[in-house]
Amino acid sequence: MPSAAARTPSRLTSSLVGWQANRIEDPVARLRFLRRTLGDRRVWDPRTEAGRGWLRAHRTKVVAACCGVLLLPAGALKDTLLLWQRPPVVTAQASVRRAEAIPNVWLVEQKEEQEEYSNGLRVERRYEIGNEPRQFEVYPRGAESAGSGQPRTAPAGIVFHTTESAQSEFAPGETKRMRVIGAALLEFVRQERAYHYVVDRFGRVWRIVRESDAANHAGYSVWADGQWTYIGLNRAFLGVSVEARTEPGATKPEATPAQIHALRVLTEMLRSKYRIAAPNCVTHAQVSVNPSNMQAGYHYDWAAGFPFAQAGLPDNYAAAVPSLWLVGFTYDPSLVNVTGEPFWKGLVLGEELLRQNATAHGMSVTAYRSALEKRFRGLLSTLKTNQQQVKEKEG
Repeated sequence: MPSAAARTPSRLTSSLVGWQANRIEDPVARLRFLRRTLGDRRVWDPRTEAGRGWLRAHRTKVVAACCGVLLLPAGALKDTLLLWQRPPVVTAQASVRRAEAIPNVWLVEQKEEQEEYSNGLRVERRYEIGNEPRQFEVYPRGAESAGSGQPRTAPAGIVFHTTESAQSEFAPGETKRMRVIGAALLEFVRQERAYHYVVDRFGRVWRIVRESDAANHAGYSVWADGQWTYIGLNRAFLGVSVEARTEPGATKPEATPAQIHALRVLTEMLRSKYRIAAPNCVTHAQVSVNPSNMQAGYHYDWAAGFPFAQAGLPDNYAAAVPSLWLVGFTYDPSLVNVTGEPFWKGLVLGEELLRQNATAHGMSVTAYRSALEKRFRGLLSTLKTNQQQVKEKEG
């Protein structure tokens, strides 16, 4: 779930900063500008005196920005045809990784209310519930189009979340209160079918939605590995959420040592059971998108600070963000303010791959992004149709 505290810039602020940033060609310079500018939000926030002064001094630019968003690039149809006629550009996002060792974890004992595994993982089952069966399509990398998907039922990855729920101090005197809050959270998550697993404040692992079914954890989302593209991760990936909250002014949520240990053994079990590749173990901030404005980073949970190393995973913050280079999304400038350097690198790489692919197709970045957006919307339409068919079949 997103952190409300993270979204401090207003819509107008983000639009103005984004307009100015889009005029900077170099992706690294653009991101440096965003971090420098958003570091002093008073200058860009029209709710402050400094912000109103800036607007008065730059009213001409503001008018130009508002007019610019109404203009469509010329030759859009021609550029779209070029995108389909030219062979897709193959990138090396995941292909350069060495062959990885999948953990070897097995079920030791299964009871009605719990399971135990060979690596010490214990799964609590008292809140376990079913949902819609897991059925989804994956698209071959470089050939993403409606009708090219291949059916799957086994999860292909893991998305890590934070609950952003009510918290109390993690101290002995607050134990009773933490248990009450935790129980209410589990009931809510169960009702909403929100995650497959929740790791509570004490490091206990609770299964909510059965692994065979989809959970409502990722909404609109995009990811890709060396072979496949995934659109809509509710069905394609498992959702694992840590009971934690990003406090105002912080850049990352606080996880207890017990929670970090639980993340490791749970991740090992799931990767072993479903042969999940490490590059497909990512955070919600990395995969979340908003199709209404074509911006990545719609949710900010684990935008920074996820303990990849402690969870036995590579630093996936360094991976080029697929929603940028593969399907043409941009991002809200305020996202840069909360990600930190690791995820910032992924944004830089995503922007640079988009630029390289546009050049290889003989198109401008704007036209190439527009063509990718049209392709994405076709895939999204197919996804919605398939999901509706599954619901009707089950109903």
